[in-house]
Amino acid sequence: MPEGDTIHRTARTLHAALAGRRVVRFEAPRLRVRPFPDGTVVEGVEARGKHCLVRFDDGRVLHTHMRMTGSWHLYRPGERWRKSPGAARVVLEVAPTGDRDGWVAVCFAAPVVELVDEAAGPVAAHLGPDLCRVDADLDEAARRLGALPAATELGDALLDQRVAAGI
Repeated sequence: MPEGDTIHRTARTLHAALAGRRVVRFEAPRLRVRPFPDGTVVEGVEARGKHCLVRFDDGRVLHTHMRMTGSWHLYRPGERWRKSPGAARVVLEVAPTGDRDGWVAVCFAAPVVELVDEAAGPVAAHLGPDLCRVDADLDEAARRLGALPAATELGDALLDQRVAAGI
C-alpha cells in the first residue's frame, strides 16, 4: 500500500507536470462525467493524507485513493505504457506550453476514483491534519486523539485517519 509520503511525492511529481496546463484529454472509463469545457486547466495536484487530489479550474476535483493496488504514472504523448491500458482508471493528458512538453498522467488500478464538484464540499474533509505536511496542525491532531474513547488502543488511534492523516 502506498504510504502518505509516497502519495505526497506522487502529488508533487504530478503537480510539476500538470499544473497550469490545459486539459486536452480526459478519460475515466468507469465514471460518468460531463466533458471538460475547452480550455479547462489543471490548477494543481495535492496530497491529503493518502488521497491524491487533482484540481481543475472549472471547480471539479479528481479524487483518487490508491489503496493496495493503485499507482499514478507519467508518460510523454505516444510513449508506451508500462501497464496494460485495460488497468487505466484515469487518463489525463495536458497540452505542451512554451518550452514545456505535454504529459499523459495515467492512474492504474486505483479502487477509488471520483470526479467531484468542490462546491458540494471539500474532498476528504473527514481527515485529520496531514502529518506529512510541514504545516500540519499538531494541536488539532492531539485534540482529536484525546477525543477518542479511552479504551482505544494506540495502534488503532494512529491508523485512524480522522485523527491524523498520512500515517
